Amino acid sequence: MEAISFDPSINVQVNQKSHGVLVEEIEGLIRVHKNGHVERPPTIPIVPCTATSGVTAKDIVIDKFTGLWTRIYVPNYSNKMPLLIYFHGGGFCVGSAAWSCYHEFLSGLASKAGCIIFSVNYRLAPENRLPAAYDDGIETLMWVKQQALSGSNEHKWWLSRCDLSSLFLAGDSAGANIAYNVATRLGSHGGTSASSGMKPLVVKGSILIQPFFGGESRTATEMHATPQVNSALTLPASDAYWRLSLPFGSNRDHPWCNPLANGTPKLRELRLPPTMVCVSEMDILKDRNMGFCNALGGAGKRVETKIYKGVGHAFQILHNSPSSHIRTQEMISHIKTFINQ
Repeated sequence: MEAISFDPSINVQVNQKSHGVLVEEIEGLIRVHKNGHVERPPTIPIVPCTATSGVTAKDIVIDKFTGLWTRIYVPNYSNKMPLLIYFHGGGFCVGSAAWSCYHEFLSGLASKAGCIIFSVNYRLAPENRLPAAYDDGIETLMWVKQQALSGSNEHKWWLSRCDLSSLFLAGDSAGANIAYNVATRLGSHGGTSASSGMKPLVVKGSILIQPFFGGESRTATEMHATPQVNSALTLPASDAYWRLSLPFGSNRDHPWCNPLANGTPKLRELRLPPTMVCVSEMDILKDRNMGFCNALGGAGKRVETKIYKGVGHAFQILHNSPSSHIRTQEMISHIKTFINQ
């Protein structure tokens, strides 16, 4: 994959004066004006849905009223395959299932891990603050369930290849946060097994890649991590994403941001599927991710922690360090093992 980096010098100014005061900016990615106008410079290319070697890909509209759609990847395997519902990263505020970096990563993952992938293009903040993205995740699952129960001929091209009793929720960064919160919603309604209202879908696990969590108290890596060149996530950007995505009046100890904060449901009481958490050694979120893994384990949940040496946040998407390619292949191998065990 061609290297992609966030260049702060790329700063598109569209009608800046006419939209008034700029209230939030993450350079090169998003500008939010006081009048509500939002600009997202085209830093990363949008690519059409094209088939790659051994993988069929199509874009499907799930909800034309909210604009929810998904890019489906189906590798050319003869056997039935697990289904990954995947949520892209971007701090809930930027990103797309059509971004070139996600198209390349997920088509490769589908092919090498032998799974069907739904890459969900959920609604973004600040136009649609949380829980809109979580709602879109649940709606995607309900749509899959509806197609399965109706035996849709239109969707036979992926349904007939799909093992619906082996479904996984997955995502990176903010997308991992979405996957986790969708899993907790399903668990709170007893919805992770075929005997529940999810039938015939069975959620077998969650794959959380560098999950985007936060908190009012800083961790050591948030405060002291050595800044990386072309880092995909800095502490000021993280704080800005939370200000733009959490409900008005919330702080970073809101349970959607900090699942370990006081007042959140005890992890032990949550019904969660087995979880694999992928942690990057050079990520400012490393300590927070490790604390989350330790808390899951301490609550009696099945959790696998994978640590990727020498790489930072979103390395598998941005390929912004010398060892990114090797670590990405390790991650794909870990995911393949997790979904086929």
